[in-house]
Amino acid sequence: MKKIWIVYLLLIACFALYVLDFRAQQSRMNEQWGTGGLRGEIDEKYVMVTFQMGIDYWKSGLKGFEDAAQALNVSVEYRGSTQRDVHEQITVLEQVIAKKPAGIAISAIHPSLLTATINKAVDAGIPVVLFDSDAPGSKAYSFLGTDNYAAGVEAARKMAELTGGQGEVAVVTTPDQQNHQERTNGFADTIAAEFPGIRIVDVKNGKGDQLASRQAAEEILRAHPGVGGIFATEANGGIGVAEAVRAAGGGSNAGSGPRIISFDTDKGTLDLVKSGDIAATMAQGTWNMGYWSLQFLFSLKHGLGGSSNPGAPRIPKQADTGITVVTQQNVDDYYAK
Repeated sequence: MKKIWIVYLLLIACFALYVLDFRAQQSRMNEQWGTGGLRGEIDEKYVMVTFQMGIDYWKSGLKGFEDAAQALNVSVEYRGSTQRDVHEQITVLEQVIAKKPAGIAISAIHPSLLTATINKAVDAGIPVVLFDSDAPGSKAYSFLGTDNYAAGVEAARKMAELTGGQGEVAVVTTPDQQNHQERTNGFADTIAAEFPGIRIVDVKNGKGDQLASRQAAEEILRAHPGVGGIFATEANGGIGVAEAVRAAGGGSNAGSGPRIISFDTDKGTLDLVKSGDIAATMAQGTWNMGYWSLQFLFSLKHGLGGSSNPGAPRIPKQADTGITVVTQQNVDDYYAK
């Protein structure tokens, strides 16, 4: 009988120690993640890597990255290829890796061609997260961005609303980039499943370039003069398509021509939405992409978000940063203040 009581007492003691240890862990986590949060050192540098780094699209994401850096007391650097060139982006990423930063957030210009370089960074112990455009076969810890397939679904439903659910439509996209593939697939699948009166007559490569997208739209207009709508899966494409429609005698002034749905909220796109040349554009949560990319990297750097610290909040493998539809009715809300 005495032995049984000894066993009970040992079990109670072990449980008490477990509870005390658990509460201690919770207390540490609350100190780290509560008001004020865990803070780093100013010489702890994180790098954002994009492509076509001079375009307006990246400004909001970079602002989010910088805002997170201020909150965490760390430093950030912005790097990227100057052109839409995968080899240049690989070179830039190699240069960044050589400096051994605390972490890297990258928007991949190609879904697979950067995989080896991203893996090189992770294998070197540098935390990497992807944002905006994914490289799903890589060892990056997380992807933060729009649910691009769902965005394509929303664009298809908006197109059906604009065209009355009838007629021919086309797509100008960037087929070698993962996020644009997903937008196109979401759009095409939804048209096929929900709107039998609409037919996609052409899908053209706009190469993420305003001039190339204009030329692609001109080809669509010549081959399909009755086309009622064009979905452009990125901002340069939307502007190029709008130029082609205006040159062909359509657009807001003429009150005719295909209805255009674009992507993103750079000033050029917003101006065309305001004028009516673009009927709608899909606004991404780009500030969220930048802000949470740095928060995730910081967590990984400090052992708070990975498998090595199972008691801490795990960073998600994917994080949807949201989408909204911008039209003439709400466009003023999206200009930079």
